[in-house]
Amino acid sequence: MPTAPAPAPSRPSGVDDTGDLGEFGYEQQLHRSLGKFASFAAGFSFVSILTTIFQLFGLGFGFAGPAFFWTWPVVFAGQFMVALNFAELAARYPISGAIYQWSRRMGGEVVGWFAGWFMILAQMVTASAAAIALQVVLPNVWSGFQIIGEDSTLTSASGAANAVLLGSVLLVLTTFINCIGVNWMSRINNIGVTCEIVGVIAVIGMFLTHARRGPDVVFDTGTAGASPGYGWAWIVSGLMAAYVMVGFGSAGELAEETRNPRRVAPRTIRLALSVSALGGGLMILGALMAAPSLTDGRLAAEGLPYVLSSILSSPWGTLLLVDVAIAVFVCTLAIQTAASRLVFSMARDGRLPASRILSTVNPRTGTPIAPSVLIGLVCIGILAVNVGNSAIFATLSSVCIILIYLAYLMVTVPLLLRRLKGWPHGGPQVDADGRTLFSLGRFGLPVNILAVGYGALMVVNLSWPRAEIFDPSGDYPLLRWAAPVTVAAVVALGIACFPRGRTTPNPVTIGA
Repeated sequence: MPTAPAPAPSRPSGVDDTGDLGEFGYEQQLHRSLGKFASFAAGFSFVSILTTIFQLFGLGFGFAGPAFFWTWPVVFAGQFMVALNFAELAARYPISGAIYQWSRRMGGEVVGWFAGWFMILAQMVTASAAAIALQVVLPNVWSGFQIIGEDSTLTSASGAANAVLLGSVLLVLTTFINCIGVNWMSRINNIGVTCEIVGVIAVIGMFLTHARRGPDVVFDTGTAGASPGYGWAWIVSGLMAAYVMVGFGSAGELAEETRNPRRVAPRTIRLALSVSALGGGLMILGALMAAPSLTDGRLAAEGLPYVLSSILSSPWGTLLLVDVAIAVFVCTLAIQTAASRLVFSMARDGRLPASRILSTVNPRTGTPIAPSVLIGLVCIGILAVNVGNSAIFATLSSVCIILIYLAYLMVTVPLLLRRLKGWPHGGPQVDADGRTLFSLGRFGLPVNILAVGYGALMVVNLSWPRAEIFDPSGDYPLLRWAAPVTVAAVVALGIACFPRGRTTPNPVTIGA
């Protein structure tokens, strides 16, 4: 079996994007129509701070009080080191299935396959977790959305069942949009992201204009961390930021559908993470300043909705909740789109069962329909777990983030080893307009080392067997070991499913 794919071609000025893809051994099958904003929107909507911070604010605050705010810039700094490495690779390998393709070209077939395997599983669980967030929002907009039973609480029997129903309807809709073409997907995503950005600005503005305390609140450690110490509690609270700031590389997943991706994708990867970090940080700060109380327990239990309900009258609060529902919608759409392109890319290389079907692109829509349908069905199946046991679903959602960080490491670690051997080789590369591609230059090695160190520490932090994260109710003690057990099971299943004897369709040699 070949060990690594063809080198990234050094493009002369004037080579179009279709010809560029051909130099990697692929035909242009997907419709190349996405612009800069659509590329940015793909990454921003995956992170979706309006969705994720609404869901997870209470997690961070509950562990470390207001000072958990400082975990946000720390996680951003670490993830930005990762994003810089991704941006450099996106400039040289503008191919769908970004994480799989980059790790494969840096570390070989086995590393690439497992990185793709981790990301596929993680993205499907993440899409399910995003879809289930509708239950937190829609019944508060209108009671008619509580179709099953009367208790809308996500952990109740009727709430869990209704969450699966709403999430399934959402996944059917996003699957349909993904099947009818990338143009429809990008238009809807662009509108949704615009609404989300407006919503984020509105939330920040409302928080800051209704502040009850100054910004120095972020130095208040609250009452958390009495044992074994505040430092440990603060580290645990960092999981909130770690859960949120993933998926910024989605611009790379849509590279084959983006115009001039060598220039656009590196920029939008960095921009999607930076804008999300800025907006999210201001939302957290504003919520801490505007919260009616920091000590009554409601901020930890209810999160941002508690702060908003104390500020907004009913009509404005309802309008904002509608905006959050839109954010949930585009977040689910973006994750499913990224996952479908990853499945398509691996199937095109013959790395998955039923690769011929999964790599087929509809000539009219320019969309790989089979991967979108498959992912939609699997996500609905994962949602069904929440009906039987919401604690297990929550644990799965936590563990899938670990798989994403492991997949990131399977890019940054091989890349670091290649840098130590002199990567990137050759002279400067240029984009379709003849402009020099993004490069870290002499900063590449230290940035790469920081990215690997951060990623390794975060995997340990995410995987640590904490009852507070994996078994908060105390009913399932074994769940605290869910992370290492699940990762081991995913690796074992991956070994069993590894496509031995199959070869990739394009010529493969050690690349630049």
